[in-house]
Amino acid sequence: MPGKSYDQYCGIAAALDVVGDRWTLLVLRELSFGRRRFTDLRTSLPGIASNLLTDRLRDLEGAGLVEQQELPAPAARTVYALTSEGRRIGPVLGALAKFGLPFLADPVDGGVRPRTAVHGMLAPLLDGAAAAGRDLLVRFDLDGEELWLQVRGGRLERPDRSADPDLVLTGSAAALVELCRGTADLEALSPRLTVRGSRAAQRTFRELFPAARVVPTA
Repeated sequence: MPGKSYDQYCGIAAALDVVGDRWTLLVLRELSFGRRRFTDLRTSLPGIASNLLTDRLRDLEGAGLVEQQELPAPAARTVYALTSEGRRIGPVLGALAKFGLPFLADPVDGGVRPRTAVHGMLAPLLDGAAAAGRDLLVRFDLDGEELWLQVRGGRLERPDRSADPDLVLTGSAAALVELCRGTADLEALSPRLTVRGSRAAQRTFRELFPAARVVPTA
């Protein structure tokens, strides 16, 4: 927890008492993508010192938001994961991602992590009301990294990578950020970002992620 408390009877203040320290929300962001080894977190958070990451993880464990898990053989390694209480941070991270998009500098090809573009920027744009009861499976091939996003019954779920995707978006993670920010559509982004899939699937994508400006191909 932060070294000092705001000492206010307020939900926002109480939350900041737990997650308001520098790097804490970014550690939670990384763990919201799934279980991570300590070395994975260090790689994903360039600039954080190992001892500071250790402190943040210890504080989050103490708050009941993060736990250590032991993977079975052959992996046989310790990983960090969000607890059920920790997963409550998801909507908060999503709201912060939406709030922060306008403050980002223009993205540069090669300067955006594909995982952050998909899970940290696009996924929070899901319109829950428009997505109710609907399904969509999307594969992203961005800067040499494959990522998946699945909406099932209107909710983001762990993707079924054995299934055929409804849409495949290929190209630059930076271009996907431009799409998320609404500063360009696919026609303008081609060939930096292309989409393959039916017009119906593209229409569904536009409706589920209305801030992302996917334009159906002819």
